[in-house]
Amino acid sequence: MENGEIPSVPSTPATPGTPGAPLFGGFKSERTGNGIANKSSLLKNMKCFSVEEWTLEDGALPRVSCSMPPPPVPLAKKVGAEFIGTFILMFAAIGTAIVNQKTHGSETLIGCAAANGLAVMIIIFSTGHICGAHLNPAVTISFAALKHFPWKNVPVYIGTQILASVSAAFALKVIFHPFMSGGVTVPSVGYGQAFVIEFTVSFILMFVVTAVATDTRAVGELAGIAVGATVMLNILIAGQATGSSMNPVRTLGPAIATNNYKGIWVYLTAPILGTLCGAGAYTIVKLPHHDLIAQPKAPSAPGSFRR
Repeated sequence: MENGEIPSVPSTPATPGTPGAPLFGGFKSERTGNGIANKSSLLKNMKCFSVEEWTLEDGALPRVSCSMPPPPVPLAKKVGAEFIGTFILMFAAIGTAIVNQKTHGSETLIGCAAANGLAVMIIIFSTGHICGAHLNPAVTISFAALKHFPWKNVPVYIGTQILASVSAAFALKVIFHPFMSGGVTVPSVGYGQAFVIEFTVSFILMFVVTAVATDTRAVGELAGIAVGATVMLNILIAGQATGSSMNPVRTLGPAIATNNYKGIWVYLTAPILGTLCGAGAYTIVKLPHHDLIAQPKAPSAPGSFRR
């Protein structure tokens, strides 16, 4: 490798995890009795790939580049990032609805949808690499059901999300009192219609989340944009009917702060069922790795995000 530049490692999706493996799986060193890491374990965790030369001299071997997976993030840091991310999302989502009521609809439905979508996008970009940026108990449960997240951490994550939502709701109650009622999501249609609407928008959201967060062939670097745009789209569709919660803690926090629990069972059940079905649907339709290898690689169209 004399007088040669080492080529850079190809980019990988920003959201970790592969199908069938824990979403937050990281490198774990194995130690022997004398405290020295097992070399075979170290080599197993290293990802090596050959780098083809433009021209190889006779007898020359292709260069090899190796990369190691990042070290695991402590659970305390994950929980801290999840709390901050959920708090920011709840503060933005609930706060925009309150301001819209206070200013007699000046924010409009488009403004509320954009605020929610932007909040989700910036949170995923800023904390997704630390905690996964679930921000939603329904998403956490769905990831665990698909074995992309350990079940033992589910209660901790859900408790953190509830605490963040309640904290944001009471903070906004102090700031905007007496306009807190604007941040509560209550159905303006029948409970049956509200259940179907919340189920459907939650299905759409989790279908997209599962694609960008668990499939290595999806464009993981654009996960924040994809999920944020989906949130915005769902609010434009269902905002007038149900508030387009898609998230049990989005409804629970303001409900506790205002003591308004009208139709809360819809918002606690429909999003969870919808996300489970959405995650399962993508798992069924996604292309297996062996099928992708067996098929000839077609040239990507101009502007395509395919790798």
